[in-house]
Amino acid sequence: MKGRDNKPHIGIFGRRNTGKSSLINLLTGQNTAIVSDFAGTTTDPVKKSVEIIDVGPAIIVDTAGIDDFGDLGKLRIEKTRQVIPVIDMAILVLSANKYGEYEDSLIEEFNKFDIPYIIVHNKADEEKANDSLATDVKNKTGKEIFNFSTLQPDKLSELVDLIRTAIPENAYNKVGLFKGLVKPKDIVLLVTPIDSSAPEGRMILPQVMAWRDALDNDCICMSVKETELEDFFKLGIKPALVVTDSQAFGFVSKIVPEDIMLTGFSVIFSRLKSNFDECLKGTPYIDKLENGDKVLILESCTHHVTCDDIGRFKIPNWIKKHTGKEISFEAVSGLSEIKEDIHSYKMVIQCGGCMVTRKQLTSRLKPFIDAGIPVSNYGMAIAYLNGIFDRVTKIFKTAEV
Repeated sequence: MKGRDNKPHIGIFGRRNTGKSSLINLLTGQNTAIVSDFAGTTTDPVKKSVEIIDVGPAIIVDTAGIDDFGDLGKLRIEKTRQVIPVIDMAILVLSANKYGEYEDSLIEEFNKFDIPYIIVHNKADEEKANDSLATDVKNKTGKEIFNFSTLQPDKLSELVDLIRTAIPENAYNKVGLFKGLVKPKDIVLLVTPIDSSAPEGRMILPQVMAWRDALDNDCICMSVKETELEDFFKLGIKPALVVTDSQAFGFVSKIVPEDIMLTGFSVIFSRLKSNFDECLKGTPYIDKLENGDKVLILESCTHHVTCDDIGRFKIPNWIKKHTGKEISFEAVSGLSEIKEDIHSYKMVIQCGGCMVTRKQLTSRLKPFIDAGIPVSNYGMAIAYLNGIFDRVTKIFKTAEV
């Protein structure tokens, strides 16, 4: 599953033939998923957009049955489990009063990644959840079972209410890139270098999102390339905040006066999308890297790799130069599975994450944080390597959030 949608993700899980696909079709109002009386119809996860009242647009993800079997079934189950870390909430679907180790294993995974969930007993027109099952589930999970039937959808509004209640508010109510950092009428200057990796004729997503967020905060937003930055300051305009592409930190920090707040797009995105405090704490570990250490570079999107690539070439080269150590680097793009033992990495550096949800990014870093492995992000790491780490993070320490 590719995490390209910046919307809450809702995963539907359960055994084969519990009516998961029928449920997703009812929720979306479309024949999104193939429905069949034969178990095991769903193979790879299926995604579809839906509008939820008081939440807005969301992504529903249908998954294969957790009780599949055979070599192909094992692959389907693996795909299903890979969905769990990147969703914002889960719907566990039961039917025919069946509950056991399959459901327990899913709930264990939900809890591992802090995924809120609801339990729906589907096909209630045929058989409702009995008192014994309801009591057992309540004792195990603290959850009530919601009886439902896709053939008798009169309780659909109640189900939607349960979903809306379960989705974490921060999955759809965004903090905002500049919230607490600027005031209405402040001038925000965006320094946007144009290099070989920039899309022709367009701004990259972080720059566009920053523009929009500055306007949403009633700021006066201006933009220049780094090559015109000195000319800008000759105009006598004093911005409240300068935000630059992290790659230009070294150049830009020498031009922007010390009494003007300076930070980077990637640093701002770290507060919005990621484990900001953990990145603050983990970044200085760069100075503790030793010969033979391995650093993992995590990219949230896939893209054409060039010699100007920041994650695969520039940051590794800058770290080697800074530390004077022989360090190896490994890059993983998108939300691909990390196949190496995470303990083989001494440090993890994550991109800004503009292409994924907050949950997807925090879940991506959680195993490393839990294992005590230092984490950072592109902007903070580059600022540290340029000796301006305190300067570019100062504004966040005084932010009114």
